[in-house]
Amino acid sequence: MTDVAEGRADDLSASRRDPVPGHVPGDPSMWFFVIGDLFIFGLYFIGYIYYRGQNPDLFLRSQARLNVDIGAINTVVLLTSSLFVVLGATAARAGNSAEALRRFVIALALGAAFPVLKAFEWIPEITAGITPGTNLFFMFYFVMTGLHLCHVLLGLVILCFVIRNLKTAAQPKISFVETGATYWHMVDVLWLVLFAAFYLMR
Repeated sequence: MTDVAEGRADDLSASRRDPVPGHVPGDPSMWFFVIGDLFIFGLYFIGYIYYRGQNPDLFLRSQARLNVDIGAINTVVLLTSSLFVVLGATAARAGNSAEALRRFVIALALGAAFPVLKAFEWIPEITAGITPGTNLFFMFYFVMTGLHLCHVLLGLVILCFVIRNLKTAAQPKISFVETGATYWHMVDVLWLVLFAAFYLMR
């Protein structure tokens, strides 16, 4: 009987560590939201590329006024935050709630640095008279990065709920952890495309 009980415990432990083949992490409704969001941003990107092709000199001159250093730092911040989200979700699936909690707290702290850095980028631009009404490039820049910032702030709220789930629940809901991770990775992917389009594309 002891051997059978131990075998069942081992099976349960293994099932918590190893996702079922073909398993899609997170709630299906979150994936519906993510795909819809990516589609909307895709339309913005198509418009940006089109108008950039119509006004290459204007876009290049305007692009040169952006703070690439802060943009690059924010990229590293979000990538590192997403790494800790992955590590946290892995720990949660393994049943190590304490380690998952620690990693998600680090991910939250890194993610919270993004809007602070964005403020340091935007304030000098706005005080210098650069606004969405300056020209077409800055209209796309402020609208698209502003929408992304709203997604980051929502993502931080979601990470807070994930942390609360890990901290207070006797058996943390893994699907909820994966749902939060899915949203945060979408935020990361969107920023990578925004950074390439606005700061690096020539």
